[in-house]
Amino acid sequence: MIEAKTRAWWRATAALCLGSFLVFINLYVPQPLLPALKTTFEVSTLGVSLLMSAATLSLAFALLVFGPLSDAIGRETIMRVTLVAAGALSLLLAVAPNFETLLLLRLVQGFVLGGLPAVAIAWMGDEFDRPALLSAVGLYIGANSLGGISGRVVGGFAATLGGESAAFLTVGTMTLLGCLLFWRLLPNSHAFAPKPFKLRQALRDLAGHLRTPVLLAAYALGGLNFLVFINQYSYITFRLAAPPYQLAAGALGLIFLTYLGGTFGSTVSGRLAQRFSPARCMGAGILILMLGTAVTLSSPLWLVIVGLLINAFGFFLCHSLASGWVGRYAQGARGSASALYLVFYYLGASVGGFWLEPFWRWSQWPGVAVGSWLLLGVTFFIALGLCRFERRERQR
Repeated sequence: MIEAKTRAWWRATAALCLGSFLVFINLYVPQPLLPALKTTFEVSTLGVSLLMSAATLSLAFALLVFGPLSDAIGRETIMRVTLVAAGALSLLLAVAPNFETLLLLRLVQGFVLGGLPAVAIAWMGDEFDRPALLSAVGLYIGANSLGGISGRVVGGFAATLGGESAAFLTVGTMTLLGCLLFWRLLPNSHAFAPKPFKLRQALRDLAGHLRTPVLLAAYALGGLNFLVFINQYSYITFRLAAPPYQLAAGALGLIFLTYLGGTFGSTVSGRLAQRFSPARCMGAGILILMLGTAVTLSSPLWLVIVGLLINAFGFFLCHSLASGWVGRYAQGARGSASALYLVFYYLGASVGGFWLEPFWRWSQWPGVAVGSWLLLGVTFFIALGLCRFERRERQR
């Protein structure tokens, strides 16, 4: 087993963090480009938002495929091949002749982007001892958010300089070059033992998780909150690209630096949960997300940015605790329980445009705020239910 802070640990952790960065830079590069792509291809706001929804939907499905598959055939091959495929698909996105082709390529790209997230932590569990695993996972999750921010910022600036195609070309080239380093750094597995895939048992485990109310509540919290949070960013780009702001793609990419508020939220979530209980903190995170949404209704750009920072803090505070809740209360098959949380998480992102689009058509950004508050009200009551569950658990 690889021990923490050794040369082998640093090498493997660097490889997986790089891979995570490359996944999320590809996943999120189109988001600041949505207003420009809407004009280029003459599609609706809902239509162009499908470029994000299609990728997250197929990524959610991929999690259910690559995880069990890796148990049978190994994990390194899946990570290496899918990363190369993701980079190649970004290059193809740059030359897509029409919107239908662009959307199909994003659907395929989302699927291959699911390869590394589906198996990376399982690879660490095979190869690292427990202290090494805990240290590496924190860095790996940090690379997720860094890749998400970078995809938007790099994509936005590349598009400002050379158009939307330049954004995909830049990220595709970065990915393929990064793959060379990833292949070199990632060690071959030594502790992996193939296991035959048993579909009946896998389905039985998934059904068991879905019949467990406290897990289902966490899945709903993660999925519905992410539905609101990530799709608010899509619609805010339409608002800020229009008068009176008229921000270009490069400036829209910088808006996503507000995700750093979420980094802080994730960091303090554990300490807050120890003092006030996880369920209470999840409820507080939802209320903070509601508050941030209210602040974004302001006209000054700086207040809109403050609102997005508040949103990011509230969302990631709740998300960190909801994902941890699953690991705490899953009765066996914790790997599939956590994978199911991510499936709900990305499914929420995929359907968010369908929920918020009617509100956008009704009243633009104030309508999006109303649509957001309606769903956040639902998740807040779910959090209250989890608070009651915690009280009963303490009384036993």
